[in-house]
Amino acid sequence: MAQDIPVTTAVRLLRENKIDFEPFFYEYEEKGGTAVSSRELGFDEHIIIKTLVMEDDAKKPMIVLMHGDHQVSTKQLARELGVKSVKPCEPEIANRHSGYVVGGTSPFGTRKTMPVIAQKTIADLPFILINGGKRGFLVKISAASMLQLLKPQLFEITA
Repeated sequence: MAQDIPVTTAVRLLRENKIDFEPFFYEYEEKGGTAVSSRELGFDEHIIIKTLVMEDDAKKPMIVLMHGDHQVSTKQLARELGVKSVKPCEPEIANRHSGYVVGGTSPFGTRKTMPVIAQKTIADLPFILINGGKRGFLVKISAASMLQLLKPQLFEITA
């Protein structure tokens, strides 16, 4: 049985911008992260992109995109941005900034407009899987489409 595509803010934005995407659903596991979606969907964890809501020392929020099989170096990210420090937002603050629930955060159609920073090697991938705005729901899009839509700053920020 085919599952209906949820009409999330992310899906609306992709459709408005005529971005081709393919939906993928999996059984969400609390704190399972990209390891679970990789296992459930059979894709390499490297092409599954995590969407993280972080903030700098002035509490300015940002979206950070990272390969599923890597961690963000917050020290390197702070250096690149010219700020003292960067840290993940508390879940309730991340939810407020993004308009999504942690575990279902998409970089597309966030409640607040935030700068987007991405690990630069994501741009080298032909396609990515990234959250579609709901837990257990990823969309497969070309990395070029993601770059075109989000216009992220690209840095080497892998820990």
